[in-house]
Amino acid sequence: MSLSEELRNNGVVKNVGEAPHEELATGERSTRNRVARSILDHGPSTVADLAGRLGLTQAAVRRHLDSLVSDNVVEAREQRVYGARTRGRPAKVFALTDCGRDAFDQSYDTLAVDALRWIEQHAGGESAVAAFARDRIEAQADAYRAAVEAAAPEERTEALAKALSADGYAATARTAPVGEQLCQHHCPVAHAAEKYPQLCEAETEFFSKLLGTHVQRLATIAHGDGVCTTFIPRGSPQSGAAQTTTSPASASTAGRNPA
Repeated sequence: MSLSEELRNNGVVKNVGEAPHEELATGERSTRNRVARSILDHGPSTVADLAGRLGLTQAAVRRHLDSLVSDNVVEAREQRVYGARTRGRPAKVFALTDCGRDAFDQSYDTLAVDALRWIEQHAGGESAVAAFARDRIEAQADAYRAAVEAAAPEERTEALAKALSADGYAATARTAPVGEQLCQHHCPVAHAAEKYPQLCEAETEFFSKLLGTHVQRLATIAHGDGVCTTFIPRGSPQSGAAQTTTSPASASTAGRNPA
């Protein structure tokens, strides 16, 4: 059984003691699962990143990555560089494949897509899907709103990231040129959003209202990127008060990679 199948059948990482093979008894499989989980939680990672987070040698990380690549759990990519390039080739990063990402979920993607298709065909077309997506976000908004409103203005993006992580989005906030980036390393509805980007658009509109400023979605897992990335410009009000409208900057690119 491949690692991706093992993870898929369990929904979580297996305990080493459950496997009879000598390789598993040595902890190899368990460590491999930790490598995959670290990529899920932190997004596309270099060998050095993984070695530092997991307390392993880079040689050990490379060995586990080779197995994960062979099992189609992760894939190697060229690291995306923001700003001026430095000399030399960009470091290689390793990201979860669709198969690898699915291995951590017990998802209901087919049911979700079928339900959205029914809404689109029988309950008002794309506008009905968009209305459903907005209502879905509002139904889970209380915890996000409470977290953001309780934080100082300069800490609200970080507070939102923590609230999203509590819901399984593995989110982080980081400083970026002229602003901040909210990164979601996991998306439970990625496959449904691939066919119905209204789900991403509603989420982006909600972030804009919640933070009291326009935001811009730079990348999405549903579009094939390793991370859902939302840009929040520096110097914006971030009042936390809900806005009644969303600026064209956030609405036009929400859920779609403009690159």
